[in-house]
Order: sequence, then C-alpha cells, then structure tokens
Amino acid sequence: MRRNHLSYPNSLFFTFNINRLFRYRVNIVCIYIDSVLMMKVICTMAHLLHRLVIFTILITMAATVTPITHQHFKEASKFYNSPACLSISEPYILCSHQALHLAMTIDKAYIRGSMAAILSVLQHSSCPHNIAFHFLISATANASLLRATISSSFPYLYFRLYPFDHSSVPLISTSIRSALDCPLNYARIYLASLLPSCIHRVLYLDSDLILVDDVAELAAIQLGDNSVLAATEYCSANFVSYFTPTFWSNPCLSLTFANRKACYFNTGVMVMDLDRWREGDYTRKIEEWMEIQKRMRIYELGSLPPFLLVFAGNIVPVDHRWNQHGLGGDNFDGLCRDLHPGPVSVLHWSGKGKPWARLDAKTPCLLDALWASYDLMDTSFAFDS
Repeated sequence: MRRNHLSYPNSLFFTFNINRLFRYRVNIVCIYIDSVLMMKVICTMAHLLHRLVIFTILITMAATVTPITHQHFKEASKFYNSPACLSISEPYILCSHQALHLAMTIDKAYIRGSMAAILSVLQHSSCPHNIAFHFLISATANASLLRATISSSFPYLYFRLYPFDHSSVPLISTSIRSALDCPLNYARIYLASLLPSCIHRVLYLDSDLILVDDVAELAAIQLGDNSVLAATEYCSANFVSYFTPTFWSNPCLSLTFANRKACYFNTGVMVMDLDRWREGDYTRKIEEWMEIQKRMRIYELGSLPPFLLVFAGNIVPVDHRWNQHGLGGDNFDGLCRDLHPGPVSVLHWSGKGKPWARLDAKTPCLLDALWASYDLMDTSFAFDS
C-alpha cells in the first residue's frame, strides 16, 4: 500500500524564495548599519522574523490538509444457502416478503464493529443469500467509499445505503456520554420513512454485537395482533433511573406510564413491524417527547428514553439469549463484564468499552476474544492517523 505523504512543490519554492529574500535584506542591514549593540539586536530580530514567517507558512499549509483515515478489511468467505432455503432472485429481494430484512447503521467510528457483525450474521445463517441488508449512513458520509469497503469484504452481499440527514431533526439533545449523541443513534426512529414502503418488517441490530445463532429464528418472532416491536426486557433494572427527577415530579409527564407494566428494554436488537409503525405515526410520538426534552431535562441517555416513553410495557418480550447486552460496561468506565446466566445467541458490547478499542489498546476483556474471531480488519496495512 502506498502511504499518503504531504507534497508542496509550489509552496516550498515560495518558502525558499522568502528565505532568500529575507537573507538578502538581513545582509544589507548588517553590512551598512553601524555595528552598535542596538543594530545587532535589529539584525537578530530580522533573522527571527524570517524564521517565524517560514514556520507560519508551513503550519498554515499543513492545517489545510485533512489526512484521510482508511481502514482496510479482508474479504470474507462466501456463504451458501442450505438446500431447504427458498430461492429469491436478486432483483426481487428488496421488496420480497420471503427475504429477511436487516437494518444497521454504519459510520467511520463503528465500521469495524459493523463488519464483524455482518460476518457473524452470514456465518451462522442457514439462508445467507436471502438476507437484505439496509445500512443507514450519515448524509455527509462518503457513500462511495462505504459501498466499496462493504463490497470488497462481502462481494456477494445484497445491500443498500440510506443517507440519514440529521439536520432535518433538530431535536437531538446531549447525553451523559458523547457517543450517544451521534445522530445515527437516532436513525432507528426514522426507519419506517427511510426504508421503502414495500418493506413491512425489519430486524434492527446495533453495530457493536455479534450473533452466534441463526438470525432467522430471531427475525421470525411473532408480534401478535397489536405490538409494534419486540425486544429483550429487563424488569429487574431500576426503571426510575432512566429519567430525571424533573420527569418523575411532574404528574403530567410521569402519568404516561400509568396502567403500564413498564420495564427497561434494550433498543440495540429489535424486531419492528414497519406497517404498524407507519399507521400509528410512532416517529411523531417519539419526536414529541424529544421536543419536551429540549424544553426541560427529563432524561440523560440519548435515543433510548424516548423509546421507553412510547413503548415500555407494550412490547413483545424476547428471550434474553438474543441480547446479552452490557458487555461494554457502563457509560462511564467501560469495565469488563461477564455474561448473564443462561444461553447466548447475541453478544452485545453496549456501554463505553468496545472490543476493537480494547484489543487495540492491549487491554482486552475475556469476552473480547470472541469478538476478535469475527474481526475482518487487515492488520498487515499501515494506517494514517
């Protein structure tokens, strides 16, 4: 791989001319001015000024060049459908009811995690060719580079990119961890409008997880007659802590949970009925809570609390094995954590600590080794920082 080096042929020529110019002027001063002490000081100051000008020019030129960080990933093995899988031709998979529609976000900060998640899905799927991937990206991202990166590692993957313009959503508020403020964390709220209307049901997955079981079993969870989404509930969690005292002290707000057995659920793994979402205008219902948050501080955890406000107590609970979350520790220290008791189908590094970051820092947790087996990062390349 060729490294990128800064090259300034014209600028350096200009710098050298400045150098000659200043030396010429300094020589004139030093030859014709009386060699009294004050004149020597003037000569010295001229030399210093000459060096300062050159240094300033070089610093300015360097600041105008933005180095590009490009991560390189290895090509994954090709995976094949089992004989029992239905055959869905590529032109029809986008709107096929038989296809498994899977949505994820992809950005520069988390692409390494996304690539590992994709590999884990394909490796354990009985019908990998029947999965349509829908990747949500920032509207300002380099879509061509992302498309090329995904295609080079997964040449046989069917996927589409969906730019998310967060500037049209001025309701994002700050949270206790800066990573939670990323606009793409809110893109899941807009899946029903971002994805084509012919897609009626989607499985949403975060980028910091891996699957070790067939994703089709998770995607096939029944939502019943009325539910909009299914996710793993944790009713033992302190639900009160997800909202501020301002919220709980205001009956007009806190009564939203009246007549609901509200429990915390993790939004990193969700089965969503997009038709019911559209019919119920749930994007608008979530935005109404985000508007209140802008006026008064009622929660601290990014895009999660608005989901809880609208859906807690009204979702289809999913077995905990489909979201063994919290492996990234809490939102402050990101310390190592063990798995919850019971079987495991999804390992989810929610929290501050991400496995790729801990591995690079040579401070991995025990479970990070499981994630590393799906890491496609090509470490044979040198990276610009």
